[in-house]
Amino acid sequence: MSIIIHAIAIDDEPLALQLLEQYAKKLDWLEIDATFSDAMEAREYLENNSIDLLFLDIQMPDINGVNFYKELPLKPEVIFTTAYSHYAVEGFNLNAVDYLVKPYEFSRFQAAAEKARELIGFRQTKEAEEGFLLVKYNYQWLKIGYKDIDYIEALDDYIKINVKPKPYLVHMSMKVVTEKLPPEKFMRVHRSYIVSIEKVTSWNKNTITIGDKTIPVSITYQKQVQETLNKLMEESGG
Repeated sequence: MSIIIHAIAIDDEPLALQLLEQYAKKLDWLEIDATFSDAMEAREYLENNSIDLLFLDIQMPDINGVNFYKELPLKPEVIFTTAYSHYAVEGFNLNAVDYLVKPYEFSRFQAAAEKARELIGFRQTKEAEEGFLLVKYNYQWLKIGYKDIDYIEALDDYIKINVKPKPYLVHMSMKVVTEKLPPEKFMRVHRSYIVSIEKVTSWNKNTITIGDKTIPVSITYQKQVQETLNKLMEESGG
């Protein structure tokens, strides 16, 4: 399963953040969504955004990174970074993926990131097999079964996941949710819409209907949509 790992990094040393970003750019499956020298700003970011991995300095002026992580209500996988090796035991007691002692070379960074990738990939594969989308909603994790999703609509920085009896408004980009959804069950039909393939009730070149909702199909996706629906018809003997 090919996945993109979305991460942020927290460190009070700007040079450490710059080096980490340089290393991350060498791995095409790792995206550093944001970096923070202020842990409080990072906490606010985490309250409104979903990430897979956190690179976290331990010795910071206002807060200890270990305590910062302990206080997070929703904990992504974490790799601690610090110049003080005596924190390692405490870090591993929190089930950290790895522990990078500064200064570290790219090979060591890559090894730690690969461990995180393997763990996150295993979890996401399990989610896909069990058939649900895991999102953050109202400060808690929410499992939404694939079979319950009719379509997903982009609304600025949010997505509206349309399920019955009510939709969920989640702070997530279309790019991220597209990466999380299995392509055999969902397809992008417009820059603002992803639909459940099995929920499509009728269609033509320019629109798709799911229940009483008519969804536009943009020119960009028309060929791909038609091929997917034609394949569906062939499989059903239509």
